Amino acid sequence: MEALGILAGSGRLPFIAAAEAQRQGLRVVAVAIKDEADPGLAAQVDAIHWVHVGQLGAVVRAFRQEGATDAIMLGKVEITRLFSRARPDLLGAKVLLKARDLRGDSILEAVVDALTAEGIRVLETPRFLGPLLIRPGQLTRRGPTAREQRDIVLGRDIARQIAGLRIGQTVVLKQGTVLAVESVEGTDAAIRRGGELGRGGVVVVKVSRSDQDLRFDLPTIGAETLAALRDASATALALDAGRTLLLDREQFVAGADELDLAVVAD
Repeated sequence: MEALGILAGSGRLPFIAAAEAQRQGLRVVAVAIKDEADPGLAAQVDAIHWVHVGQLGAVVRAFRQEGATDAIMLGKVEITRLFSRARPDLLGAKVLLKARDLRGDSILEAVVDALTAEGIRVLETPRFLGPLLIRPGQLTRRGPTAREQRDIVLGRDIARQIAGLRIGQTVVLKQGTVLAVESVEGTDAAIRRGGELGRGGVVVVKVSRSDQDLRFDLPTIGAETLAALRDASATALALDAGRTLLLDREQFVAGADELDLAVVAD
């Protein structure tokens, strides 16, 4: 049976992709990041190996041992671990040295290049997560008001600029004022920070980069995002259709409707 490797960080995406890969008749081999990936992943996959952040040589050896020449990379790894808890092996150290900088996408690009050079092809994640991609349109009962729409238009322009600079993918606005721009702290923290500064009634815009590499780091929202939106007393959320993953769509939309939150994708 053909094997698919999953380099797994935290969250549910590795579980969802593993189930879909098995449905497609593939044997799933996970290489999971210690202190990041959920230990429960072991029960979902056919084989699992555990490595520390930075041990890319161990990743390659595990995939080769299991006969996996195709792989995907899914799940979150806190970039701050690279500054405090990384234990790179020789290949991992080479990747860090070759990366343009220590921004998340720069490191992931270098990881993809290294895996490819070692004979492991990294596939685009929508192949196993397609049903989670958001389609264009209004997701919730309520659409944006005229004021919210003005903030959405402005927010998309600003968010695409910061995404192009590889700073972050999310901005929080209120009546034309930018309250928060996502950086290394992540989307949820940026939303809460913007909500606190704006004292509620904020609009959140999350985009992907125009040159988004579909092999890693697709924008993803779910229950944790909804909790942050609630804490921030946000009134509208705008997303990129076709390039954003939505976990538990029905529950998310129902929760957004309870908050009278307008959610749209374009």
